[in-house]
Amino acid sequence: MIRAIIRPEKSSKVLTALFEAGYPAVTKIPVVGRGKQRGIKIGEITYDELPKEMLIVVVNDEDKDYVIKTIMDTAVTSPKGAFGDGKIFVTQVEEAYTISRGSKEL
Repeated sequence: MIRAIIRPEKSSKVLTALFEAGYPAVTKIPVVGRGKQRGIKIGEITYDELPKEMLIVVVNDEDKDYVIKTIMDTAVTSPKGAFGDGKIFVTQVEEAYTISRGSKEL
C-alpha cells in the first residue's frame, strides 16, 4: 500500500498520471497536518496545520517502484522540490476483501 500525502493543487495531475499509467484504483482523502518545518508563518499569522490530500494506492510489489516514481515525478513543485511537496509511505497489505463479491483478493 502506497500512501502519498501531497499538495492539493497537485492531486488532479497525480490522479491523471496514475490512471494513464494503468493504476486507476485510488482513494483520495483530504487531510491536514504539518511536517518538520512546523507549518508556515505568513506575516504575524502561523498556520500550523496545512491542507493536503492523501492518495492511497494498493499495487503488486513489482509495481511499487514505478508507482512511487510516477507520484514523485508528478507531485513535485519544481525541479529541486520544495518544503511541503509531500511524503510517501509504503506498507505491506496482508489481506484484502471485495465486499460485493465476499471474496478475499490477495
